[in-house]
Amino acid sequence: MRPQRIEPGPGQESVWDYPRPPRCEADPRLVEVVFAGRTIASTRSAIRVLETSQAPAFYLPAEDVDETFLVEGKARRTYCEWKGHASYVDVVIGRLRSDTAGWRYLSPDPAFEAIRGHYAFYPSRVDECRVDGVIVGSNEGDFYGGWITPEVVGPFKGAVGTMGW
Repeated sequence: MRPQRIEPGPGQESVWDYPRPPRCEADPRLVEVVFAGRTIASTRSAIRVLETSQAPAFYLPAEDVDETFLVEGKARRTYCEWKGHASYVDVVIGRLRSDTAGWRYLSPDPAFEAIRGHYAFYPSRVDECRVDGVIVGSNEGDFYGGWITPEVVGPFKGAVGTMGW
């Protein structure tokens, strides 16, 4: 079944207008990630990766992420036809742990050099992800880690039955 594009309202954008291959775009808004009541990342230097049918993924520079809370993940490895091989991190604070809560590209394809070493996080695997104070929603499913903010409309790839879009 072909998805029905939702028409964006004023100040909104449709993920169906995003390019394929994806595009990287600097985002100066305050982007934060919170787990176990601690802000583990905070930046005004995020990069949004915009790809057709997917909510944007926000990539945060390593210098704006508290890496003391990150442990190299062993549970998952993935490959993106555009960006290359992703490695995953678990977030650990005290006795609380979220496996494969984030990922990064250590050696991305040259077209995605802008995100080398940056971290992206699944909103569904941490307490909160915020953009300028607004709590974001997460993709359905466990593959895509897009951030659904008020300015983006779908439908979004990720839910059961959408992998063939």
